Amino acid sequence: MYFVSTRGNERVTGAQAIVQGLAKDGGLFVPEFFPAVKQDELALMLEMDYPERAAHILHKYLDEYDKEELLSALKKAYAQFEGNDPAPLVKVENGMFMLELFHGPTCAFKDMALTVLPYLLRKGCDICGIKEEILVLVATSGDTGKAALEGFKDAAGVKIMAFYPEDGVSKMQKLQMCTQEGDNVNVVAVKGNFDDCQTAVKRIFHSDRCKEELKEKNVLLSSANSINFGRLAPQIAYYFSAYLDLVSSEQIALGDKVDFTVPTGNFGNILAAYYAKQMGLPVGTLVCASNKNNVLTDFIQSGTYDCKRSFYKTMSPSMDILVSSNLERLIYEISGRDAAITKERMEKLSSSGRYEITAAEAQKIRASFFAGCTSEDDTVECMYEFFTEYGYPMDTHTGVAMNVAQRYEEKRAEEKWEERPMVVVSTASPYKFPQDVLYALTGNDVKDSFKGIKRINLLTAMKVPENLKALRYKPVRFKQTAHADKLYQEVLKFIG
Repeated sequence: MYFVSTRGNERVTGAQAIVQGLAKDGGLFVPEFFPAVKQDELALMLEMDYPERAAHILHKYLDEYDKEELLSALKKAYAQFEGNDPAPLVKVENGMFMLELFHGPTCAFKDMALTVLPYLLRKGCDICGIKEEILVLVATSGDTGKAALEGFKDAAGVKIMAFYPEDGVSKMQKLQMCTQEGDNVNVVAVKGNFDDCQTAVKRIFHSDRCKEELKEKNVLLSSANSINFGRLAPQIAYYFSAYLDLVSSEQIALGDKVDFTVPTGNFGNILAAYYAKQMGLPVGTLVCASNKNNVLTDFIQSGTYDCKRSFYKTMSPSMDILVSSNLERLIYEISGRDAAITKERMEKLSSSGRYEITAAEAQKIRASFFAGCTSEDDTVECMYEFFTEYGYPMDTHTGVAMNVAQRYEEKRAEEKWEERPMVVVSTASPYKFPQDVLYALTGNDVKDSFKGIKRINLLTAMKVPENLKALRYKPVRFKQTAHADKLYQEVLKFIG
């Protein structure tokens, strides 16, 4: 399988795409074609456990990797998760299910890919004959940073550096990153928002001068953000697994369509679902759920992407994003894989903060996607009512998704659209956002995150993850801050 850039003619293998992260022209790597998974193949996957299903899907894209070795790496990665299933599907009521992706080492869905990426990157270097030290740069809105740091800590031949918005993550997310163990890790708070972090990191990747200076130091850049296909690929697998679990539990028949609602910021998670659909998974509608930063909702409804708008800090900080990087991959697909048009639109976004797609392209997107957004008050109310009715606590991002999912179901009933099961993707443990979750469930405020955890536990009896409990006693290692235009200097200090 080869991969091509969304902005040009660069063509590389899967291993090269993972090691490189970004294309040389600034584009994102996408597969030359989507490998098909037909119904008889899905039937064979029913008997597989989660690592086997994931290996089956990943190997279709990464065929240079030995399949048995890939399976072994996936088993090792998912053995770090609590319980027997890293991605359990929980039935809430008839037709409504929660896909829980927060049982990994950092209690967020990013673990599903970032426990696997270190193997994919290291093996990719071996396949490509690369001997340089790898420097992984990560811009994070909260969860990716910690998951990447944990995944790559003390990895041979790799250093990793995470940049997060100084006031744009939850207290628990910040504590997770700033207490990170490992001799090869570094964390820097950035004065600005996530888009500032992401833009600054991309600037380093795009700079020939930076890359040449690093090469002289025997250092090669790579990324752990979802712009790297190695981050995106493992996420495709859990949509297949959720579907197969519905079939196995006799909630649906093989071939029936299923809808997914995904809380969305950088567009990677929901893009993985779209890729699964392109491969042949019977997916109906993908519901794109946004918080008050509703740039994606407006785009899907209007066909105009406009990031020149107010930026809001919300209780769902991992979605506080105005420039959704992975949307570029969707734009490339709906344009008929036209790299020139995609490049032109991304350049317009960079220079003016907006671009438009054609009416026909917008219709293509709306054929697969429904978009909605929710206010802070509506999110809180949804979390409270859902817990009251079902006894199921959810984090703030999942609260956004559930609110939008419920409104989609109302619209489906009004418009008499086809009824299908709905799977809401639950992306983080409620204990990662204890103060906001406690407020939503009880109306009570606490200043201390660990008091919030204790009170949620008393209220819900939901088990507190050991890794979050342990944070209370870990020393803070990283306290440095920097302006977005000074991040490269921080990189040079780190690598020495």
